[in-house]
Amino acid sequence: MPMEQLYSENTSNSEQLKPRKGKIRFLLDYSKSLKIISTDKTNFEILVN
Repeated sequence: MPMEQLYSENTSNSEQLKPRKGKIRFLLDYSKSLKIISTDKTNFEILVN
C-alpha cells in the first residue's frame, strides 16, 4: 500500500491524533534521506545526509 494511502485513510480515533510539527518534520526529513538498495540476498538501508 502506498504511503499516501496509508496515512490518508480515515480512522475513528483521528481526532485524538495531534502530532507536533517538529515530529512531522523529523519523519518527513528521515523518509527523504532514507535510501534502500536491494541486492540478490539482502537489502541495505542507508541514510544519506
